[in-house]
Amino acid sequence: MSRLTHIDETGRANMVDVSAKAVTTREALAEGFVRMSAETLALALSGDAKKGDVRSTAEIAGIMAAKRTSDLIPLCHPLALSKVEVRVEPGEGGLSVTARVRTSGQTGVEMEALTAVSVACLTVYDMLKAADKAMTIEAVRLMEKSGGKSGDWKRP
Repeated sequence: MSRLTHIDETGRANMVDVSAKAVTTREALAEGFVRMSAETLALALSGDAKKGDVRSTAEIAGIMAAKRTSDLIPLCHPLALSKVEVRVEPGEGGLSVTARVRTSGQTGVEMEALTAVSVACLTVYDMLKAADKAMTIEAVRLMEKSGGKSGDWKRP
């Protein structure tokens, strides 16, 4: 088993020192899904939800969240992101959320992509909860990453 990088030899939390790592282009793609009733999905897609345009608001929230990841996750490095793209699209039984994040730096952007998806999904829920409290947020996960010492990875 490999050593956890965020735990030092005494078991204490540790922010990884990335100063010796090479600067490379790094990218990550994450996804999630908000399951809801057909009526709630129709409401979200109509643009007539009480709180406004669900999809656009959730996409903006996801972008904002990616930029603030290091404020939310204690051991994440603050990163200069070069691209954040969040998409909320209709899917079978709800709304599918994806986030693609890119930077040139010394550490990856997986947490930024996952944070973007999570907050976008939470925003969808918040905007539609008056219509459907039974919604569920599902399958928030990393789909692929590229760059850095560990190279490329794709979910099989």
